[in-house]
Amino acid sequence: MKRTVKTSRAAGYLEKMFRTINNDSFGGLLEEPIITIQSTPGAYGHVSVAKTWKRGEDHRHELNISADWLDRPIENVVATMIHEMAHLMNIQNGIQDCSRGGSYHNRKFKEEAEKHMIQIDKHDKYGWTITTPTEALLDYIILQGWDEIEISRGFSFPGFTGVGGGKATGNPTAGTGTATVKPKGSNSRKHVCPICGRIARTTEESIKS
Repeated sequence: MKRTVKTSRAAGYLEKMFRTINNDSFGGLLEEPIITIQSTPGAYGHVSVAKTWKRGEDHRHELNISADWLDRPIENVVATMIHEMAHLMNIQNGIQDCSRGGSYHNRKFKEEAEKHMIQIDKHDKYGWTITTPTEALLDYIILQGWDEIEISRGFSFPGFTGVGGGKATGNPTAGTGTATVKPKGSNSRKHVCPICGRIARTTEESIKS
């Protein structure tokens, strides 16, 4: 298995994840955005409300996964991807799921997001934004064979607990973001074969069975 240690490979990996999740969980209904890897120290990711990119004759939304947090456990990166995809679904359907310049996530966001293998808990300041992968998502990631992205910009140093709302400036091109709130512990386990080096992931439940 090739290690994801280059930004070009990471970008392709994220695009593949988006397409797979879109087909499997969103019914293929999401218009594909331009997926970027940019530094957003205050958030794990964001999407643009407006279509800020031009690709040929088309205009597309931006979905960014923060370069500063790219090497988190894969289940957390995928949970952030799904968080932003839920925003895109609401944007496409004309549903306002954020207020206060895009930083406060309301219950409409929670309702859509929790249809797609993530748990959303409430933050005192930013609303329903704390995003945790469910056991169903862990099982899904194992089935897909997705593994960690081993590259980041280096902002995710131990002990950082800042919070933020992403690109939340209140203008039409602003985005909605996943705040950098410390996630709950995961029940997934990573195993590496000492002979071939192949990586496998299991959940705590599957270990017991």
